Amino acid sequence: MGKLNKTDREWKRELSPEEYRVTREKGTEAPYTGKYWNTKQEGQYQCRCCGEVLFLSDTKYDSGCGWPSFFKPVNHTVIEEEQDLSLGMVRTEITCSHCGAHLGHVFEDGPQPTGLRYCVNSASLNLKTKEKNDGETYP
Repeated sequence: MGKLNKTDREWKRELSPEEYRVTREKGTEAPYTGKYWNTKQEGQYQCRCCGEVLFLSDTKYDSGCGWPSFFKPVNHTVIEEEQDLSLGMVRTEITCSHCGAHLGHVFEDGPQPTGLRYCVNSASLNLKTKEKNDGETYP
């Protein structure tokens, strides 16, 4: 799948102001406020901007940080990493490899088997569940 390119105007029409701020302007939602920080539902976490499956619920864990945390993506090709020197810190930013949406950051303080914590903004995700009463389901 090739890169998805849209104009800022197109993204602003498709995303809420908060989703646009987080995914297109590299914003961060406040901890413990996002839709998925504490959800226990099973399913696939997809990129809010393009629908690419990024994480599975069985890799989500409670890191205590206030954002959804995962110990690995579905595979190594769906996430891109880049050094982030903003805010006087050295971090590794993670983005969707298909559309370039800012997702959050990855840290080396996660659980085994990877030792990684993919700390992701809820505003950059959609959860597709297996539940029949959920409007967003997958087979």
